[in-house]
Amino acid sequence: MWLSASAGVLAFTGSVLGLLQPVAIYGRERDLLFNEALAQDVVNGLLVSPLLVILACLARRGSMSSWLSLVGCLGFTAYNYSIYAFSIHFGPLFLVWTAVLGLSVFALAGTLASVVPEVTHLVGRTATRLTGWVLIVTSALFTLLWLSEIVPDLLAGAPSTSASTLNVPTNPVHVLDLAFFLPAVFTSGVLLIRGHVWGHATAVGSLAFLGLTTLPILVTPVVSYLRASPAEWSIMMPIGALSIALWVVFIRQLRSTRQPRNHSTEPVPALD
Repeated sequence: MWLSASAGVLAFTGSVLGLLQPVAIYGRERDLLFNEALAQDVVNGLLVSPLLVILACLARRGSMSSWLSLVGCLGFTAYNYSIYAFSIHFGPLFLVWTAVLGLSVFALAGTLASVVPEVTHLVGRTATRLTGWVLIVTSALFTLLWLSEIVPDLLAGAPSTSASTLNVPTNPVHVLDLAFFLPAVFTSGVLLIRGHVWGHATAVGSLAFLGLTTLPILVTPVVSYLRASPAEWSIMMPIGALSIALWVVFIRQLRSTRQPRNHSTEPVPALD
């Protein structure tokens, strides 16, 4: 709880400073990365950072839904602060970003270790096959989407198209997605369909992670428009539809995890 809450407080502080002093923090970035960072700060500051604190407190009190949702928020935070720490120029918030990255990674590991023994009663519940296939198909589609850029660039011996646009050595989203997060989401879906306890422990979090990642994408064109930069409005329709679908399935899956009346409601032991 303390790791998650600390990550939330630090992330909120960094996001507020980034929004108040964007030129000082992101002034050396290309226009697109500048706008994407501001969009991420909006989502972090208004939604994810407060959620980290709230969910951590509710999980401490024994809320299984909060435990499972916290997994997704922590994964999202670790994902995005990896990008901040490795792809944004060294500057005033470097230590804040690094601290949030470390706190969220260790909090995620601790949360999973704590929640897995508590979800055995969920095995065999309904509303799992649809969720599993949504996770599998979504991760597979994003993998194919990223490879559709990466493979032609490799075959042509050219630099990464998206990385060149952002003026970074490699696209951090491609690296994190293909190396860690998409395989994790895919595996979560497979295990859920098979009724494995780890599938039940991670499915809600995987849906939350995917749903949260759509939000900065949707906010970026708005930020670009407000800054008089070219805005890619074309992504709003497909990403918006995907976001709605993910959150609908998230709510459906979360409802299926509600504890039965005869299940113990003792608080989950805290990681002191």
